[in-house]
Amino acid sequence: MTNDNNVFDMDEKQSPAPWTKWIRTGIIIVVLLFLLIVGIMNVFIVKQDEYKVVTQFGEVVRIAENPGLSAKIPFIQQVSSIPKYQMNYDITSAEINTLDKKRVLVDNYVVWGVDDPQAMISNAKTVENAESIMANFINSVIRSELGQMNFEQIINETDESARGDVNEMVGERVNELLAEDNYGISVTDVRMKRTDLPEDNEEAVYQRMISERESKAQEYLSEGDAEANRIRANTDREVKETIASAEADAEEIIGEGEAEAAEVYNTAFSRDPDFYELYKTLQTYETTVDDETVIVLPSDSPYARILMGYVD
Repeated sequence: MTNDNNVFDMDEKQSPAPWTKWIRTGIIIVVLLFLLIVGIMNVFIVKQDEYKVVTQFGEVVRIAENPGLSAKIPFIQQVSSIPKYQMNYDITSAEINTLDKKRVLVDNYVVWGVDDPQAMISNAKTVENAESIMANFINSVIRSELGQMNFEQIINETDESARGDVNEMVGERVNELLAEDNYGISVTDVRMKRTDLPEDNEEAVYQRMISERESKAQEYLSEGDAEANRIRANTDREVKETIASAEADAEEIIGEGEAEAAEVYNTAFSRDPDFYELYKTLQTYETTVDDETVIVLPSDSPYARILMGYVD
């Protein structure tokens, strides 16, 4: 009996308990799930419009440019994204002093892109740092360029050629500075959106502009008055010349008419001289005799003879 009991005890010790199998299975499942999760977490997707930069201990080890799936080493490597497309960046307004000692606030925007992602990550670290560095360069170059221009040249919206030249010069100079320090980015376009005056001298400049506009308006009014006077003088002269010419023509026509009338009178009166003398005498009565006229005439005067009815 003793031997049989010992054999039974030994078999009982050698056979594992059922729950230990479940523990081992659970551990294996947990490990597999962990490895699966780690594997999934370290697989990344490269999109068409971006670079994926893989860094290890702060150093760039790989640039994934082709779209698709890629992987990194777990816990050691990190992945960051950099856009391939052109980006817009609004630069904080900068105050500059113009050539004629005026202060003006200039607001710009820039279109830029990443040419060398490895250089950009190595030297600028992030897109935000790259934008900050680029903005500092742009503000510095704009101060230098606009500092050589007068205030009127900057704010005059009709002078597009001057602004265009400045924008091109700023873009070229900023690209030179970025290339010198190998930031891996480049500027495509720089534009001035607006130019404002600082608040402390804005009102003074507005008043000066109003005064200049009023002076210009008065100049235009004076020129208009002078032109109106010139036109009136020319018109008056032309009217007088026309009237004088018409009067001369009228006098000539009247003279010709009177000459013709005299000729007709002479022809008519030469046929009966006595009647002509009587007619002329009666005409003189019209101008010399009225209701209050008292005439003293000799009896042998032509007037008296006619009035008394003595006509030869």
